Amino acid sequence: MKNQIVSFDDEKLILVDEKDNVCGYQDKLDCHMGEGQLHRAFSVLIFNKNKELLIQKRSQNKILWPGYWSNTCCSHPRKNETYSQATFRRLKEELGFSTPIQYLYQFKYHARFFDIGSESELCSVYIGRYDGPVEVNEQEIEEYKFISLNELESDINGRSDHSDQYTPWFKTEWQQIKSHYSSQLNKLWD
Repeated sequence: MKNQIVSFDDEKLILVDEKDNVCGYQDKLDCHMGEGQLHRAFSVLIFNKNKELLIQKRSQNKILWPGYWSNTCCSHPRKNETYSQATFRRLKEELGFSTPIQYLYQFKYHARFFDIGSESELCSVYIGRYDGPVEVNEQEIEEYKFISLNELESDINGRSDHSDQYTPWFKTEWQQIKSHYSSQLNKLWD
């Protein structure tokens, strides 16, 4: 798994409307060019027993936001794949582990990456806890680390020199989780 290619430009993503109704299918690369096409996506945030979040630095091979820090794992359900199937597949492909996760919420966002392309996603957000070993797929992830929530908060909110090194969707997700889902977070450590 360490260097396995698991993401392909021609994999079929699920185009949706704002209510998550399927509108069709499109190659991943085409979904992200120009202003992008609205498609299903997911983000997973995994915490450990020390109340630290596992974050990853995206591979330099990525077309959009290469070398940026982001949440534990994010990707897209493929054609004929459920959110559940996709999240567990991707955790295993990128980080080499499986763990129970809990759905929190869904949000729509659009973010442009210079003149290269855009994310236009209806993104479902999940959280979970994992305390075991991590085996990074170097095709997808340049680096990973566990970060304390205080350090993360400082980084994302510009109280450090690192706020511009995080992906836009991760910043949005973290603000929502911190503001509206603290009780669900706390249950991870009960």
